[in-house]
Amino acid sequence: MASTEELLTVAAVARRLGVAPATLRTWDRRYGLGPSAHESGEHRRYRASDLARLTLMRRLITSGVSPADAAEQAKNHTGTMNVEKIVEDYVVREELVTALHKAAKALDKKFIEAALRKDLAEFGVEQSWSEVIVPLLFLVGNEWEVSGEGVEIEHVLTEVLKAILREHVEDIRKPVNAHPVLLAAVGEELHSLALHALAAALAERRIESYFLGARTPHEALCAMISRSAPPAVFLWAQLSKNADPKFFNQIPSIRPMPRVVLGGPGWNLDECKYVTVAQDISDAVAEIERAVGL
Repeated sequence: MASTEELLTVAAVARRLGVAPATLRTWDRRYGLGPSAHESGEHRRYRASDLARLTLMRRLITSGVSPADAAEQAKNHTGTMNVEKIVEDYVVREELVTALHKAAKALDKKFIEAALRKDLAEFGVEQSWSEVIVPLLFLVGNEWEVSGEGVEIEHVLTEVLKAILREHVEDIRKPVNAHPVLLAAVGEELHSLALHALAAALAERRIESYFLGARTPHEALCAMISRSAPPAVFLWAQLSKNADPKFFNQIPSIRPMPRVVLGGPGWNLDECKYVTVAQDISDAVAEIERAVGL
């Protein structure tokens, strides 16, 4: 009996993931993350299980995991998902991404700042993050992975992104929440770019936040919860060694208790069954909006 499973083209998968088709071909050639339904002489077709692995690959790289390590984790993923429920449709604005990539390699800070400010003003943080910033980070990360050169480009770009996203947070007026939400990268976690993006996306909705940033110890988190009574606490862990369950299991008992939302690939989902785990920035924003009553 012929299979009724929906198969997707390279272009369709690229649109869903928010990456360029060339990126998919690179992941196939370099890491073996290609379509399992592909046969010699036929067009490439991706199954739902392929898309699930590629989705994981995308999320891991976006959070700062190297492409090689992300590919290894993605290849070990055995789950299947309904194609329509895996990711929202993203559109990569390739001309802008290409222009920003060239500017990053030239260390043209002014062009990057001007282009991103314009894009954020027109499309908002979530859309700019998905359609421009994430594909740009893919390009820079893949280039560094291949050549071993250009780490300074990634560092400069990251700092520019953080500065621009902070501008959005500083512009917030008349917040809708009486108590700011808490955003923290826990343990010894150093990567906090995703937190900056989340803070900016929340600010667009006039949701104020306390940004605790990288390397937030458990004691500091508990002290802030006790002092500020936040409606929500978002905890980011990129590496599993930083994703200690104590960060959400051992927090002060206050009334009302904050909604705890976890983000990042470091968390062990088996240990987080009774806590909300956000899959992306839109998911995190939606959970925090519920916590503040929007």
